[in-house]
Amino acid sequence: MGEFGKILVLLGAVLIFIGLFFIYMPNLTKIPFGKLPGDIVIKKENFTFYFPLASSIILSIILTAIFYFLGRK
Repeated sequence: MGEFGKILVLLGAVLIFIGLFFIYMPNLTKIPFGKLPGDIVIKKENFTFYFPLASSIILSIILTAIFYFLGRK
C-alpha cells in the first residue's frame, strides 16, 4: 500500500505544477480544446448547451497512450 501512496503524492505534485503553469503562463497555454470541429454547441435565447465531443475523444486518446506507456514499465 505504500507504493500507492507514493503514486498519489506524485500525481498531486504534477497536478499542482500543471495548475501553476496554467495560472502564470496563460499565453503559452492556449490549448484549442473546447473549440474543435465536432464539439457540439447549441445556442438559444436564454440557453446554451455545450458538449465537447471531439475534445473528449482527443483527450481520451492522449490519456490512454500515456497510461499505456506508464503501465508497460
